[in-house]
Amino acid sequence: MIIHSKLPHISTTIFTRMSQLALEAGAINLGQGFPGFESDPALFALVNKYMSKGFNQYAPMSGVADLNKRISEKIEKLYGCNYSPITEVTITAGATQAIFTAITAFVHDEDEVILFAPAYDCYSPAIEVNGGRPVWVNLHYPDYKVNWDEVKKLVNHRTRMIIINSPHNPCGACFGKSDMLELQKIVSGTDIIVLSDEVYEHMVFDGQQHESVCRYPTLRERSLAVYSFGKTFHNTGWKMGYIVGPELMMREFRKVHQFNVFSCNTPIQHALAEYMEDENTYLGLSEFYQKKRDFFLSAISSSRFMLKPSSGTYFQVLSYQNISNEKDTDLAIRLTQENKIASIPCSVFYPEHLDERTLRFCFAKDESTLTQAAELLCRI
Repeated sequence: MIIHSKLPHISTTIFTRMSQLALEAGAINLGQGFPGFESDPALFALVNKYMSKGFNQYAPMSGVADLNKRISEKIEKLYGCNYSPITEVTITAGATQAIFTAITAFVHDEDEVILFAPAYDCYSPAIEVNGGRPVWVNLHYPDYKVNWDEVKKLVNHRTRMIIINSPHNPCGACFGKSDMLELQKIVSGTDIIVLSDEVYEHMVFDGQQHESVCRYPTLRERSLAVYSFGKTFHNTGWKMGYIVGPELMMREFRKVHQFNVFSCNTPIQHALAEYMEDENTYLGLSEFYQKKRDFFLSAISSSRFMLKPSSGTYFQVLSYQNISNEKDTDLAIRLTQENKIASIPCSVFYPEHLDERTLRFCFAKDESTLTQAAELLCRI
């Protein structure tokens, strides 16, 4: 049998490979981005409650009504806009499914999608498998600022979508108001859709506010915004997220969604709806993670790594320019095997594997783990 792969250049992800290497080497894993602590036991109890009450069959395709309503209320309070819980909010099996489904719903053969590298690794394959063409704009260490003039030059009649991610994985940068206004100018009067990955919306540091597309009316009318319960409530393995957007766009999204997963975990949806009645369950997250960031940075202050403090997410990029001339992929492997500390090399997030000698570390861990990791990093 001859199989013609739609993704011939894709292999096992770097996250899987580095996590396996960390396991084999007995290394501390600050590579893969998942919390090293449990979610709130009160949320576990709510899931059990709704399982025990018999909420174990299919949920409505768009989501449990109470949860959709809670999301709509949250967005209105945070970003000052209203999304109909009935027609403009859909619960998804994690943010990655939402992103894949959105791309599948709107990207046709030969359509172009503008992406910013370094980029989370699910964007480009979803575009390619749907016949589209990724068009890249590179961002650079240490500021990772967007050159909007470069973006303007790339826009043409084939541009169907622009994907943004703020707070940004892997670099930890955040779009400011000026970035959003520049993006708004570029897409105004076009048929370009903005797909906004905002899964780290509640992890913004140093007094900044999250600049959601939902805040900007002209952007909002052509944007789909994606969010993650797993990132917010420390349970990435539950694979629960949601997407919001104008009714016309959400109608097309749901056409694909209903034949992709149809609906998502029913008792967890009911549990989240009740849990989110207390807004403090998510509004304190920025302070929570900033303390972890500051603890980690203080602990590695005597190391030879260079850094600019992360502005958001639970990732910190460290430069090893003063340490080694090795390729970042080689150094990441060596540090895992020899120094017992695992990270992710940032070049894997660029289409041409641009190597700026940086590594990404996840600080969503308890203090004892971060202390041990810092001790190892300071010995390098």
